[in-house]
Amino acid sequence: MEMTRQERLEKLLEAYSHHYNIARDVRTESGAEYPATATFFMRDENYAFSKKVVISAYEQYDYTYFFLAEHLDAATAKAQIDLALKEGMAQIRPHKEHKSSYVTLVILADTIDPEAKALIQKTRFQKNFRLALHGWMEYHIAAMEISTQSFLSNPAGKGAKKTLESNFGSKGK
Repeated sequence: MEMTRQERLEKLLEAYSHHYNIARDVRTESGAEYPATATFFMRDENYAFSKKVVISAYEQYDYTYFFLAEHLDAATAKAQIDLALKEGMAQIRPHKEHKSSYVTLVILADTIDPEAKALIQKTRFQKNFRLALHGWMEYHIAAMEISTQSFLSNPAGKGAKKTLESNFGSKGK
């Protein structure tokens, strides 16, 4: 029996829940709605003599937005890509210990138009903060077309694509 989009989302959230904080039925300040979001935070510090003397520290973030669709056309794909990027950028707070932030959009759709696939695959966005002295950010997009069991991503989103493949590919069933 084939899994529904919602069942696939639940399975994916279970995989993310090991390292991410999951929020369900999210409505952002700008009015965007997502069935779920996942947030990751990691801080690493190097000390001298004791924890009171911090030599260096860095922080990494990942803000993941999940989108479900019966059919994804190019206009909807463009709107979701822009919206998730805007929402993610609003979360980033660069400072001297900020190393990197990723904004990730994960799409689960029954069918995806060829134009939407091309848009997903060609979308690129990366930004340095204060010449990268305050870190940088990168935009990841991964999608699954459920009807064909195919996976796609933008160049930076290969890690998110691998997560989809490991959960729903021929080995993940």
